[in-house]
Amino acid sequence: MPDQAGAYLRFESVTKTFGAVPVVQEPFSLDIPAGQFVVFLGPSGCGKTTLMRMIGGLDTPSSGRILLQGQPVGGPDIRRGMVFQSYSSFPWLSVRKNVEFGMRFRRDMTKAQKRERAGYFLDLVGLSDFASSYPSRISGGMRQRVAIARTLAADPDVLLMDEPFGALDANLREDLQYELRKIQKKSGKTTIFVTHDVEEAVFLADRIIVFGSRPARVMADMDILSMVGPVRDETLRDSERFFHIRTDILHLLRGRLREAGQEGA
Repeated sequence: MPDQAGAYLRFESVTKTFGAVPVVQEPFSLDIPAGQFVVFLGPSGCGKTTLMRMIGGLDTPSSGRILLQGQPVGGPDIRRGMVFQSYSSFPWLSVRKNVEFGMRFRRDMTKAQKRERAGYFLDLVGLSDFASSYPSRISGGMRQRVAIARTLAADPDVLLMDEPFGALDANLREDLQYELRKIQKKSGKTTIFVTHDVEEAVFLADRIIVFGSRPARVMADMDILSMVGPVRDETLRDSERFFHIRTDILHLLRGRLREAGQEGA
């Protein structure tokens, strides 16, 4: 785990309960350095999304705290941008205007600068040719790329993504995984990505935090970057090392889920 100097985003002994239901029972501590792509991986309902929502300020810890660059995280603000599974484009706005909408609170930019910045991120996500189109005229995958471009254009310090490709078909999901990996590395944004898909996690992550069933417990903290390197392409998906990492994580998850089922029997 990084030392204090390397802790860009830090969880300090965080717990969370909803009423009498513990979601994060064991104090959760984690340091994330700037620019790292971290995947929270675990079964549905394990608490990974709650941890991400606490980073975004949509939920608050029951105890402990979350720090961003040494400052406690409060409610939602423009420093933390979120992309959800459901498409969040505005149908009455063009693609360009949807992206510009992400900069509506930027008082340090003129309209011309916002338009220029929107154009940059539309190019980054491959949608420059559709800038004048409306969401109803583009595909679901394109609408999700609009959401990503809008969030990046707002220039958050941390990019938070809650299963953003979960509703897409397999081929489109893979295409957007390639796109996201390129975008994140080019933008350098610290990214937290939530998923229950093991292959998606291994393909995208610099680092995977594997959670067991609720209440959230860390089962493994895996340095994927050192295992597979920075290049993510079809060759990696077909490689033996990718297969072994994926299989090891699946065995870990299945074993813990069986234990949880036995304990609850």
